[in-house]
Amino acid sequence: MKIDRMTVGELEDWLRGLNWQQVEEILPQLQKDPRRGVHNLAWHWQRKIEEKRQGMLRWQELCRREGELREKGYRYVAGIDEAGRGPLAGPVAAAAVILPPDTHLWGLDDSKKLTPRQRRELYREITAKALAWSVGASSPQDIDATDILQATRKAMAEALARLPLPPDYLLIDALQLPGVALPQEGIVGGDGKCACIAAASVIAKVTRDSWMEEWDRRYPGYGFARHKGYPTPEHLEALAKLGPCPLHRRSFQPLATLFPDRNIAGGEVGEDG
Repeated sequence: MKIDRMTVGELEDWLRGLNWQQVEEILPQLQKDPRRGVHNLAWHWQRKIEEKRQGMLRWQELCRREGELREKGYRYVAGIDEAGRGPLAGPVAAAAVILPPDTHLWGLDDSKKLTPRQRRELYREITAKALAWSVGASSPQDIDATDILQATRKAMAEALARLPLPPDYLLIDALQLPGVALPQEGIVGGDGKCACIAAASVIAKVTRDSWMEEWDRRYPGYGFARHKGYPTPEHLEALAKLGPCPLHRRSFQPLATLFPDRNIAGGEVGEDG
């Protein structure tokens, strides 16, 4: 193919049909071309290739611990993470995910570092590619009856119990699950270090956010679809005006001080609303 006889538009269309390794081989020719438009095109593709390479290195690092465990004979490594420990309202959700060894989830990271759109796209990809995944939850009433740590562990244990494929090793973000007869590791910041934990963080976050959006219609006025129960100024203002609803965690401040009577109409709020 005579690159010097192709227009910039034709070159761009041609490069799109190649894989990034093929494009990398062609870049030196593009960089020698005297045309400014071709130089700009070469710079653009050089940047894309570098982003691709960095993404591959990032993915390899995310998979490192799972790879080590598979080399030791563990076939099904489950990552577990939660979403919603900090809000004033709504359940704490947890997810468990087992990824196949040959999968690639470009852009996967701690769900808090991703945009809502990125999380939704990754959610669809994770649920399509995972060997198994599941979700558990602890209601606001569970949280008030114990504490957020115990409620989080309860949600994680429920997610683990619901996995259709029994794991043989657990990687958990920051925590361990007492009483679970499986080898396990609690990894601080695990949602940014291990692929299966990061995948669980995305599943838990997207699932919980969707619940809060549904409950926004049941309990209008609080803005749950926007802030997902976190203590934003909008939420605190609505709480002062309307008082708590069954979604609110009455043991959390400032609710515990402002509304000391924990008996509230509406009953138990579970994961299905």
